[in-house]
Amino acid sequence: MKPLIHLDHIQYTSKERTILSVPELSIFQGEILGIMGPNGAGKSTLVKILSCLQAPTSGKIFYNGIEVPAGNVSLEQRRKWAVVLQQTLIFDTTVFQNVAAGLKIRKVQKAIIKEKVEYWLEKFGISHLAKKNAHQLSGGEAQRVNLARALILEPEVLYLDEPFSALDYPTKVRLIKDFSSILKETSTTTVFVSHDISEVKFLTDRLAILKLGEIIQLGFTAEVLQSPNHEAASFLNEMTLNLENDSI
Repeated sequence: MKPLIHLDHIQYTSKERTILSVPELSIFQGEILGIMGPNGAGKSTLVKILSCLQAPTSGKIFYNGIEVPAGNVSLEQRRKWAVVLQQTLIFDTTVFQNVAAGLKIRKVQKAIIKEKVEYWLEKFGISHLAKKNAHQLSGGEAQRVNLARALILEPEVLYLDEPFSALDYPTKVRLIKDFSSILKETSTTTVFVSHDISEVKFLTDRLAILKLGEIIQLGFTAEVLQSPNHEAASFLNEMTLNLENDSI
């Protein structure tokens, strides 16, 4: 199967220190790839390079078999991707206007914006908050707005950098279950950074574990978690999460 995204000998260095070194990585249409690793492993750097928010020091990025110039990405290409970060980025206006923001920038007709916003508010269970100021939302509500604002753009690839880490456990469980159903329904190709085994176990198809900027194991999520190699096992054993008691 031809990959949607392919990294070829990607290196990123800073102050003569190698932050990321990925000889090869392929991401396929419709899959959800999880990325885990200890602090400083290069997870966020990998996501920034994949989404062309940061240019690699060397190496090539291919999208649908065509090389993407990471330092000079066209607007048309950028519109195929959406990024959701750990910090909720909420505008000081209503929930409706927050979700509509990207479509307004793209100068979509008002009637279409209204239809699409109402659809995505309903999908994330926040229709009743449409007229509420977004700065008055709870953490879980705000992240639902963030995700709706990203998915309303119908991205070909969605990049998520620990979007649930600041949420309390019950809120996180509810949101992840709703979000999982939406991803399956839309078949959105997704790259998902997390520090939580239960999140990647529930959401992802494949899992890459990073250490010191290198992928030390990559495979189907269940196989990596059940049969980690020595280096991956060392990281996973340090996780304090109790899978039996705290699974989603």
